[in-house]
This record gives sequence, structure tokens and C-alpha cells, in this order.
Amino acid sequence: MDAYSEAGLWKGNLPSARRSFVGRQAELSELMASLGRAWLVTLTGVGGVGKTRLAERAGAEAGAGFADGVWLVELSLVSEPSPNAVALSVYEALGLADQTARPALEVVAEWLADKHLLLILDCCEHLPPDCTRVVSTLLAAAPGLRVLATSRRPLGLPGEQVLPVPPLATAPPCGFDAAGCEAARLFVQRAADAAPAAIRPDRDGAAVVEICTQLEGIPLAIELAAARLPEMPLDTLRRRLHARFDTLISPDPEGSAPEEGEVRHQALRTTIGWSHELCAPLERLAWARLSIFAGSWEREAAMEICAGGPLTSEQLPALLEQLADASLLQRTDTLHGPRYSMLDTVRDYGREWLARLGEEQRLRTRHRDYFRRLALRGGREFIGPDQVAWYERARTEHTNLRAALECCLADPDPLPALQMAGDLWFFWTACGHHKEGRRYLEQALDKEPDPPEGPELRRALWACGCVALIQGDARTTALEGRLASLASRLADPMAAEAMRYLHGTRLMVAGRPAQALAVLDDGTTHAPVHSSSLALRLLSLSVAMFCRLQMGEIAQTVTSAHALREECERHGELWLRAYTLYFLAMAALAQGDLAAAARHARDSLSLKMRLHDLFGIAVNLDVLAAALTPAGPKQAARLLGIADAAWRSIGRPQAAIPELVTARQACEEQLRAALGDAAYESAHRTGLEADIDKGITYALHCC
Repeated sequence: MDAYSEAGLWKGNLPSARRSFVGRQAELSELMASLGRAWLVTLTGVGGVGKTRLAERAGAEAGAGFADGVWLVELSLVSEPSPNAVALSVYEALGLADQTARPALEVVAEWLADKHLLLILDCCEHLPPDCTRVVSTLLAAAPGLRVLATSRRPLGLPGEQVLPVPPLATAPPCGFDAAGCEAARLFVQRAADAAPAAIRPDRDGAAVVEICTQLEGIPLAIELAAARLPEMPLDTLRRRLHARFDTLISPDPEGSAPEEGEVRHQALRTTIGWSHELCAPLERLAWARLSIFAGSWEREAAMEICAGGPLTSEQLPALLEQLADASLLQRTDTLHGPRYSMLDTVRDYGREWLARLGEEQRLRTRHRDYFRRLALRGGREFIGPDQVAWYERARTEHTNLRAALECCLADPDPLPALQMAGDLWFFWTACGHHKEGRRYLEQALDKEPDPPEGPELRRALWACGCVALIQGDARTTALEGRLASLASRLADPMAAEAMRYLHGTRLMVAGRPAQALAVLDDGTTHAPVHSSSLALRLLSLSVAMFCRLQMGEIAQTVTSAHALREECERHGELWLRAYTLYFLAMAALAQGDLAAAARHARDSLSLKMRLHDLFGIAVNLDVLAAALTPAGPKQAARLLGIADAAWRSIGRPQAAIPELVTARQACEEQLRAALGDAAYESAHRTGLEADIDKGITYALHCC
């Protein structure tokens, strides 16, 4: 929950306000009015003028008016220009977990159809046609949707209301009163953060206004200049800026004046260039190398990727802080230590210098290899005591992992892409990134007609099959065939077991548990202990257990569930352990022990909540509703509504598994009979419209 919505009045993902918001009251008022009457509002203006901050501020103030929240989609790091990439960014920002193979744009459009929601699309300028197509599709599908875009140019859609974002006012209403000038107020506030005693308002107003006028009122340029006050007095800053602009902002050699927007963009670039000159040599080198990151990064990653030559890993922590003090980096403190990031304009400048240094490819490779190693560790350690930490780390490093995968796919050697895409099996499956995972896995597998055979290919084939089955696509026979071929040619028992897992799971999902169990038992009972990774073995046992439930073998299910739960506990594993509790809840429900069923379902639900496993949350809500139906039908109806909200995000109610669909229908019929249709619909709607986190909290504590 972020700072804007912690009062619980509205949903969304807006970040906490990082710094104070200065001025812009006229623009903010006009923007708020526009959001009330237009479906699409686009803030335009040059880089660094404050479009993003204004959009976030408007979203925060408008939030309570949107029942389904305000959601920010950051497009600056989308490296693949395509409508699918833009739609996937929206899908991920909304936190959807659709388990179908449908395109992300179709899923998002369907989900938004009945929502009243504000979508902020930030940095559309490098993807204009793709953003235009996505916005057009979503607005046509969702009458309650409002879109606020930031871009250097309008999107060009009918009905779009374009609001240019001008620089901050540099001319005070009377005299040289810094307090009456928005640009000067920003400078004074940022100066107070950087060097509290650097400015005396009664003496320095004229110098402050002159500096802000020289900087054309561009907020980012003003912040970069104010950050230099610890190094030099205000008058020195004024004189050096003046000299810098006289040198670098001059009339065109042909004699023609540049357009207004180009002058201001040059003013920002000049200020960034001046900041670059003021940096010490090692600070410049660090700036260039750090620009290789996508999104934010941690200190340890910077020390490993960016060190080399004159820049040692021991020097980087101090350099990170120095660049943050100069406002060239943004620092965010987390429970796991500081993370750093760059504004787009600053990153672009750094990458230009990285290219001039001839280091771009080398740094890109080092970045790729660092995150390949991170993916390898995650794949090996996810089934273990650090599972929640791996979930959080993979989610935090998502943009860097994506950039590394794109680099792997660009490599002529198919092995890096196969390895990394397969090692991230846990991120694609357990962490809910099915659509993205399927795309990367298929690209890696299709990269070469005859990829190198070995464990990398086996893991990629298995992971691709897992994601396909999660999406309800049972066409995994080709993947199973390739795994069987690997097992035969390489005498690889793990490839054989991976093939059996996919085959057995496909049969289970199709409602053929006896056949599935025969296949899975062949893999889990007779295979040597060393033939399977822990993850694959535990997953196979879990699917076999569900098959026994489907076949009514309750006593054996209970015995197997207890054994598997104990093994998960020995390893400190939570994800599959939660499913054993779900199986115990199902078994208790079948035996008529409703109290035990509710207890096990709640225990499983609390674990699934820690891992944000929406599928696990949904199945446990269904079981809990069934367990509470006789004693608390109204609460049970509300729980079914909460469950249905989760299933809608997943896209396939009850995963289309026949037994689960039948059980859900039976529960609803009992509740309608007990409550009557009107009371059932009212309680169900209360759950359906609830925030999912609040709904889970209710489920954990009701009756």
C-alpha cells in the first residue's frame, strides 16, 4: 500500500511522493477539470519539465473519485516497440494474473470493461503508435476508464485533450521576491535540502531568480543546479551557469533561431552537461556505467557490474551517495538496503557517454551475466527457506531481468537465452508472470532449429510446458516429445521425469486422474532419488495428490499430504506446503469435518497471501466458503464473491478443472437455497466489489 492510498479510501499503485510538490496550482486545477470531462488527457512538454510529477499529483488528488483506483504504468523502460509490450506493461501494473494464453491487450480490455479507473501512462513518446493503439482499444472497451498520458507529443486520438506543461514561472509578480516565483521557490526548497545555509532570502532573491531564468524554469535543471550549492557559493553558481550558457546556447550557425521547445530542451541538456563537468572523473565514469541498469538497482549489483579499471568496487558505495547528493541519482531506502535509479534524461546522457567510452557492449554483457547468475540462484533456491525473499527480489529486479533476457536473445549463441529463461521457471509459474514467461521461453526455444542439448534445454522445455498448462493450453505433446527424446539420447532421467510431469498434469487438468496418476507414479515411485530436482519431485507429488482427491481416495490423500507437508517444512518451503494444506482442507471437507477444512484453508490462505499466489488464494477461498456454508451462509456467499473477483483476474474460473467447477456450483446452489436469491446476490456482490487484500483479511477472521 502506498502513501497516497494508505487511508484505504481508494486503490492503486502510485508511489509515495518522493519530494515536495512546488507550484503548478493553475496547471493542476486545469488538469483536474479536464479529467472530469475528457476520456483521454495528454500532458505534453519537453523532458525534465515535470510532466510525470504533475500527473502523479493529479492522480493522488483525483484518487478518491475512482472506485477502482489510480494506476501508474511506467513505459520509459519498455525496450520492445509493440502494442503487446505496452499492453503487457499495463497488465503487470494492474496486478492481473490471467492464466490463459489470450493476448494481454484482450485480457486488460475485458478486465477494465466494468471498472471506474484512472490509468496514467507515463513516457509515451518513444512508443507513440503502440500507445495510441492500446489506448484506443481500452477506451472503446471500458466506458468508465480515464487515461492520463505524459508524452512530448499528443497521441493524436479523437477527443484527446492536450494540456501543454510549461516551465515554471520565472518572473515574480513584483520585484525580485523569490517567494512569489514558482521556479525560485523550487530552487530555494531544493537548496535548503542540499545546503541549508546557502541562501538568505532577504539578500539572494535576485540571484535566485536570475539562475532560474537562465535555466528556462525547467524543474529538473533547477534541481540539478541547486544540488551543487554544497560545492560553491550561490554567486559562483550564478556566474558559472551564465558562462556555460553563453558558450553552449548560441544562435544556429545558419542564422535561424531554434524553436522554443528546442531551446528549453537544450537548456536542460546544457545543465546536465554542466553537472557532468562538475563531477569528478570517477563520478563521471560511474554515471556512465550505472546508466546500463534498467529501472532501479542495489548497491551490490553496482559494485559487481560497474567496477573495473580505475573504478574499484570499494569506491562505488561512496560514489553512489555523491551522485545522489547531486540529484543525478534517486535513492530509495528499503528494508533490504538502499536502491538507486536515474531519471530518463539523466540515464540517456549517461548512455551517450558510455557509448563514447566504447564500453556499452562490455557493460551490457556484464549486466546480462550478473542477472543470469541471479536467475540461476533463484531457480535453485526458490524451493527453500528464502522463498518469500526470492519472490520479492525477482519482482524488484523485474526490469533488469527483462533487459538481461533481451540481451540473451540478441546473442547469436542460443545457450544464454535457454539457460536464463529456464532458470526463471519460478518467476513465470509461482510468481504469476505466465504471459511474459511463455513469450520468452518460446523465443528462446525457437532461436535455433537444433539448440544444444543439455540441462539448459531440458529446463526451458519443462518450464514452457508448465506455463502452457497453467494457461489452460494442453497442447504440450510436442514439448513432451522433445523431453522424451532428450531422455533417450542423453540418458537423462530428469528429462524423463519432466516429460512425465507434463504428461500427468495434462491428463489431470483434462479430468482423467487415474491415467494421470499412473503416469506420475511411474515417475515418482520408481525413479532413483537422485533423478529429480527437489522442485520437480515435490510438484509431481502435489499433482499426484490432487489426482487422488479427484478419485475419492481421501485416506491416502491425507497420508500423502502430511508426508509432503513435513518434507516442505524440512526445507523451509512455503509455496507447495500451502497446497498440501489446501489438499488437507479438501479432504476434511469430503469427510464432513468442516472445522478442520476451514482451519486448513485459512492456514493455506495466509501462506499464499505472503507469496501473492492468486490461484492458491482463489482455490482456498472456494474451500473456505464451502466449509462455512452450513453455519454461516451469509459469510460464505461473501467469500464466494471475493473468490470470484480473484478468479476473474485469473481468467479461468476454477482453472476449468471439472471437479472444481462442480464443487463451486454446488456451493452456490446450497447458499441460494439457504439465503434466497436476493440475499445471496447482495452478500456475493459485497465480496466481489471488495479490495482483494481486504477480502483476504475478512476471510482469515470471519466466523
